[in-house]
Amino acid sequence: MPRITFDGEGRPRSGPPHRRRNMTRSTHPHRPSTLTDRVAAIDRTALAAELDEHGSAPVGRLLTPEVCRGIAALYGDDERFRATIDMARYRFGSGRYRYFTHELPAPVRELREAFYPLLLPIARAWADKLGRDAPWPDSLEEWIARCHAAGQDKSAEILLRYGPGDWNALHQDVFGELVFPLQVVVGLDAPGRDFTGGEFLMTEQRPRAQSRRRPPPWSRGTRWSSPPGTGPSPPGAAGPRGPCGTE
Repeated sequence: MPRITFDGEGRPRSGPPHRRRNMTRSTHPHRPSTLTDRVAAIDRTALAAELDEHGSAPVGRLLTPEVCRGIAALYGDDERFRATIDMARYRFGSGRYRYFTHELPAPVRELREAFYPLLLPIARAWADKLGRDAPWPDSLEEWIARCHAAGQDKSAEILLRYGPGDWNALHQDVFGELVFPLQVVVGLDAPGRDFTGGEFLMTEQRPRAQSRRRPPPWSRGTRWSSPPGTGPSPPGAAGPRGPCGTE
């Protein structure tokens, strides 16, 4: 069950079952032809509201099955990756994932470049609500340059592969002091056809309350945007959201 994560370090949050908003604007008479156009068609206002209220948000199926299969097929190409992590070795799961080199596959690169300007205003708004600095510049290139200057010069985009019985412990994807507060996760296989069982579980730790867990609906090519660390509380709640994890 391959899965890819890219652009930032973060982890999803949980929330109660609810009806998801339509994140794609209906102003386009036809489906946008490029990945950049498809991301640009996402309704930023609805996305921001969903993230504020629930801590995570589906952003639609942006990759075709053919593109998903193509990315998944790269897993065996050693030249595409800088490192391979065996989760059992480090006792935080079973299965493996691989870090891409900086020479990202075209769809991954295009999505990263398209999502940064979409998510940047949300990241800045969250920082303002939490009374924190918002160090993220207007361009992705400048942000990457700042990370490299701070010694965070390794690629963070990963391709995961889970086999029968594999699992991943609750974790938080943070790789250094400089962190972009939103992460995008993509499913590359079709549930019920390419694999059965397993869930993408979002968990939120709440101050003085039990943690909440929720397995969101999952389908091939679907993206979930989610935050790391603490985030602003939903309307009517007091204090920031607690740390969250995904497994």
